[in-house]
Amino acid sequence: MERIEALRGYYETHNEDERLQKKRGLVEFFTTVHYVERYLRPGMRILEIGAGTGRYSHYFARNGYAVDAIELMECNIDVFRKNTLPHEPVSVMQGDAIRLDAVASEQYDITLLLGPMYHLYTEEDQRAALREAIRVTKPGGVVFVAYCLNEATAYQFLFMKGNIKDESYRQKIDFNTFKLSSEPQEVFCMHRKEEIDRLMQGFAVERLHYVGTDMLTRYITPYVEQMDDEVFDLYMKYHLCICERADCVGLSNHALDVFRKEPL
Repeated sequence: MERIEALRGYYETHNEDERLQKKRGLVEFFTTVHYVERYLRPGMRILEIGAGTGRYSHYFARNGYAVDAIELMECNIDVFRKNTLPHEPVSVMQGDAIRLDAVASEQYDITLLLGPMYHLYTEEDQRAALREAIRVTKPGGVVFVAYCLNEATAYQFLFMKGNIKDESYRQKIDFNTFKLSSEPQEVFCMHRKEEIDRLMQGFAVERLHYVGTDMLTRYITPYVEQMDDEVFDLYMKYHLCICERADCVGLSNHALDVFRKEPL
């Protein structure tokens, strides 16, 4: 219940629907869409687990795909439904990523898990969410999982914003590794690539991509927001050229792990 209360306190006071509409958020959005569309084919079914206010679900539904969505927070579901167009092929129901009892196994070609790993604080819950996403995906289907990365937060909140001397922040830092605490009171869970690799051990999947979905965008937000359309298009082209570079991904705020469920 501590996790649920922490999330309710955050999402009831933040405009989640706006997050992916500003240029700094559009980089993440366009990058994720770019990778999903590489694997989409006509007639495929999509499940989005932890759909938030439905930015991805609505995008794919409005482009002709049948989309089912699951979201934990009532406030996000309200916005999701408000934004749904008449006859849009999308549905939403309340549910928790770690236990999808209402969803049958092997139903979906594409499964999106783009929010829950931000807010799962134990390895047990994280692996449960991965297990459920894989379970509901058809053999040969593709799963997309998003993570918040540790180093961007360390750079931005500890050093760029000067919080490294703030005792309330210092208590959340392992000063041997600079791994940040990930508890419900912090809301967001921070990962490193080696931790993601460990989580994936034992699952019958093949990794296809590991992507930094916003890379250095959040470090240069004022410049990105001021770009005109021509420059922003070039920025996106550059971003898509480097977003899988192993020497760059670790400094992204968000990462996208893309893997295929092994066929039977």
